[in-house]
Parts: sequence; structure tokens; C-alpha cells
Amino acid sequence: MPIDATQPYDDQNIFAKILRGEIPSMRVYEDDFAIAFHDINPQAPTHILVIPRGAYVSWDDFSARAGDAEIAGFVRAVGTVARAAGLVAPGYRLLANTGLDAHQEVPHLHVHLFAGHALGPMLAR
Repeated sequence: MPIDATQPYDDQNIFAKILRGEIPSMRVYEDDFAIAFHDINPQAPTHILVIPRGAYVSWDDFSARAGDAEIAGFVRAVGTVARAAGLVAPGYRLLANTGLDAHQEVPHLHVHLFAGHALGPMLAR
């Protein structure tokens, strides 16, 4: 069910629980700013989620409240994950849903990396 990204952060969301180690994940990367793990319901042959360690609901929330080092660290983590997974040469798609209209389902900022085949157009025309 899509969430309202203007609501306060819910520390019981699934990604908060993954960050605390309460729910297992197939992690492929972690550092002081972010973790990355395989999506449990992949929408492409490669589907990795990258999330910041901080409690941010959306990209808007993150860009407004995170410090410069945290923002840089998260953006670098996304690039590092893409390179380490070998996605740069064939290509990949980044997607971050925010709010109800975009069907954001987990109220914690997360970036999807999709790859593994030709992904087609982003939106139906």
C-alpha cells in the first residue's frame, strides 16, 4: 500500500528493522552511510535496494535534513554498488518513489537499481 511521504518517520518500517538486524537481508554492501541488499521480490534479473542508515522518509526529507557528508556518502554508495555489481557497461536504472502518487510502499528513503536486461521505456505513453 502506498504511503504518504509527508508523515513522520516510522521506526517500525521493514527497512528500519533490516538496519537494526531484526530482519535478515542479502546484503551486498554496507558502510557508515548506507546499506544495499537484494530485493526479496525482484522486478528485474538484478534488483538491489540501497538505503541510507539515517531515518529519512523520502528523497525530499533526506535532502532537507541530512548533512553534507551523509548525502555524499549515500550518493557514492549507490555508484559503488552499481560498479561492484557490474552494471555500468550494460546499463541500469535508478528509481526512488516518493509518496502516494509514485506508490512508495516503505516509508524509508530507498533507491532501486534495476538491471540484467533491456528495461524498456520508463512510463507508458
